[in-house]
Amino acid sequence: MSKNKRWSAALAALLCFSLVATACGAGGGAEPAPAAGEKPAASSDSGAAGTPEAPAADAGPYLGKYDPPIEISTVRIVGELKFKEGEDIDNNQWTRSLSERLGIKVNNQWVVKNEQGAEKMNVTIASGDLPDFYQVNATQLHQLVEAGQVMDITDIYEKHATPLVKGFMNDATNALASATFGGKLMAFPSPGSTLDAAPILWIRKDWLDKLGLPEPKSMADVLATSEAFTTKDPDGNGQNDTYGLALSKNLFGTNGGSGAYGALEGFMNGYNAYPQTWVKTADGTLGFGSVQPEMKTALAALQTLFKNGQIDREFGVKDEAKAGELAASGKVGMTYGAMWISLDMLKNSKANDPNADWQAYPLVNESGGMANPQIPSLAVGSYYVVNKDAKHPEALIKMLNLFAELQFGPDTPADVWQAHSKVDGIEIWPYYPFLVGPPNKNLGVHKNVVAALEKKDPSGLNAEETDAYNNSLAIEEGRGDPNAWGYDKVFGRKGSYEVIKRYVENNLLKPGEFYGVNTPTMAERSETLRKMEVETVTKIILGDPIDTFDKFVADWKKLGGDQITKEVNEWYTSR
Repeated sequence: MSKNKRWSAALAALLCFSLVATACGAGGGAEPAPAAGEKPAASSDSGAAGTPEAPAADAGPYLGKYDPPIEISTVRIVGELKFKEGEDIDNNQWTRSLSERLGIKVNNQWVVKNEQGAEKMNVTIASGDLPDFYQVNATQLHQLVEAGQVMDITDIYEKHATPLVKGFMNDATNALASATFGGKLMAFPSPGSTLDAAPILWIRKDWLDKLGLPEPKSMADVLATSEAFTTKDPDGNGQNDTYGLALSKNLFGTNGGSGAYGALEGFMNGYNAYPQTWVKTADGTLGFGSVQPEMKTALAALQTLFKNGQIDREFGVKDEAKAGELAASGKVGMTYGAMWISLDMLKNSKANDPNADWQAYPLVNESGGMANPQIPSLAVGSYYVVNKDAKHPEALIKMLNLFAELQFGPDTPADVWQAHSKVDGIEIWPYYPFLVGPPNKNLGVHKNVVAALEKKDPSGLNAEETDAYNNSLAIEEGRGDPNAWGYDKVFGRKGSYEVIKRYVENNLLKPGEFYGVNTPTMAERSETLRKMEVETVTKIILGDPIDTFDKFVADWKKLGGDQITKEVNEWYTSR
């Protein structure tokens, strides 16, 4: 019987900022593609009535309140935001806290969704009608600095950033350096965690158990699992309507998706292939991973999976959210993706089928060992800049201080933290226009939560860790809901961060080698080359001759790839 189409409600926008309060740039300014995505302190609901009052503001340079109040302008690129009745992006808990604590009113010149963000920001930059503060990518930052449109914030940062915020920046590798031009700090980097971007293999463990299959230890095992999930009726309905491996049209996290679900990086890494990143080649120079010979082997394996009906035949027209509906409806058993998807697509699977049990596993390679997961070269997806004509440039730093204090401050009461994070099933934290947080915080959260679970003693945990602990404890005691299940699958004993901990402990992570600003030819040709790559990879999976890859490599080199490689290696030798 042919595969059945299963359509469910559209999924919520992908999380980006680190799950329990770290930064990856969602929700404010020019939201980066991710890595990542990542997300702060998203927690189980407090359900508390009323809004707790935040601690009183400092009188000094960090959180001093403007009197009289001031207004600042910005622009917003956001995901799918949900609001309580009567609230919107201009009227919510965070806008009230900004007014009450700092005497700041934020005026949004425009607000658009992620998919329109880059184009809208480019148009705004070209027009010269720039707000006081706004978020840009590395290329836009470079253009603005060259045009003299942004302010040197070196002294402002030194004077106004709290020790907490400065600590976050010091822990973010190359973050401040990447925003420094000629010794001047020209932007505030919005760093995330490269760990949060590490690909994970998610598998329906209940299907593994039902079919008597072991945890995959090699790529051969992954392929065998995919075949069994497709042909052996793991859902038990007597129909041929399940798939082994999820895939979306985005293919890669750098291609308009987040890399969260149905992405190929993790699968490719299993064959020692590293798409869309720069790697060190045998001769010691840097080469683009997408044109290395290992890619061809991985593509041949994917083509076989598709030919044998193990990949949805409509993947080429489905974005991550649409592709995720197969997981929600119980029709796919494996996906490579982000550490947090148990809180989105996979949580929907659990909500629809209480027996569904997605488990995170480490990437494996062809030889039966753990693979080297690719991660970004730099944990900075975007930058906050200050208009050269801004009247109150220090207000940007004060606003970042406030977010850091209410989300991560050690003395912030739990109810205040909760009121600014998630209430009544609604995420509050993405409303804030400028985000900052501790890089790699989630790994520490996982370790602390597991230690507390072992002792059954959460007394040493902070507010976010306590929330994660309560979710895991609820699951272990058999009383948790799908939301608690989702968090346990990230921070619990066998959560995705346990996999990432193993990556770190075994020194397996493979960061990209290039972290400079786009080279001249990159700026001119990279979009064309990226589209050509996605089109080629898609066609090969669908059945084009595998040698099509060789033509792609030759065309890539001829159409700018060779020149880009030359420029990247010039950067590499001079850095």
